[in-house]
Amino acid sequence: MSTIMNVRNAYKDAFEKRHGVKLGFMSFFAKAVVAALKDIPALNAEIEGGDIIYKNHYDLGVAVGTEKGLVVPVLRDVDTLSLAGIEKGIGALGKQARDGTLSLDQLQGGTFTITNGGIYGSLMSTPILNMPQVGILGMHAIKDRAMVVNGQVVVRPMMYLALSYDHRIVDGKEAVTFLVRVKDGLEDPQRFVLEV
Repeated sequence: MSTIMNVRNAYKDAFEKRHGVKLGFMSFFAKAVVAALKDIPALNAEIEGGDIIYKNHYDLGVAVGTEKGLVVPVLRDVDTLSLAGIEKGIGALGKQARDGTLSLDQLQGGTFTITNGGIYGSLMSTPILNMPQVGILGMHAIKDRAMVVNGQVVVRPMMYLALSYDHRIVDGKEAVTFLVRVKDGLEDPQRFVLEV
């Protein structure tokens, strides 16, 4: 998480001044997830009866904790949104969730879900699929960990990711490839900015 944390620290004030919203981690995750979904379309699909429907849009469910429990409102067309647009959209959905003013339409139609148990201190958990979606990515707390870099032990901020997926559509190779694409995007966010 070093690169994203450095980018946030360097630009958070200018970002908030320009866009009127704080620069959080969720927008980076959303961008990395959409880039990975474009490479691994099986995770952006659903089973309907005996058919597999591959989605060509990216409507992300974003789990939000409320006093009455977890809800998953949907941020639409994430692939067309800027980081600021994603932050504003997630912020608005979170406020509506906590205020209890989400419509049924805002809770339906997601193509993939992201959930951040890390805000509650979770170091690792297994998220449960939000049917009929076939994938959900769980993010966990960022903690300093010892890493070996160029033969030296260094401390780096690390986060575990957990992917749950429907094995009827997604095989292990696709699941691991997806996780690696998300990891690569987070470690080098220029990849999804440049779409490479």
